[in-house]
Amino acid sequence: MSDVDPIIGNWYRNQETGNDFEVVALDEDAQTIEIQYFDGELEDLDLDAWYELPIESIEAPEDWSGPFDEMESDDLGYEKEEDAAKDEDDVSDEDDLLADHDED
Repeated sequence: MSDVDPIIGNWYRNQETGNDFEVVALDEDAQTIEIQYFDGELEDLDLDAWYELPIESIEAPEDWSGPFDEMESDDLGYEKEEDAAKDEDDVSDEDDLLADHDED
C-alpha cells in the first residue's frame, strides 16, 4: 500500500489511525523498523508490514517533545535569545499596563 521508505529521524502518519510516529531505528539484517509514537510508545514492525500500511511522510510536530517526560526547554533547541526577547516583551507589556494604571 505504501511506497514511503522508512528513514531514521523522519516523521510519518498512519492514514488509517491518524497516529503520528518517528522512525527511531532500522535493522536491515532482521528487516525490522522501530517506531516511536508521539506519546512515547515504541513498536517494532517488520519491513513487509511497513509497506502494507497506509503511511504518509509528514513534518515533525512543532512540539516534538511529547515522548520525553523530563525534557527541559533548553533541550528543545530553542535559542536562549528567543526566550530572553519574549521575557523582555512581557516585562515591557507589564510596564505599559502599570503606566496606564498610574495615569488613571
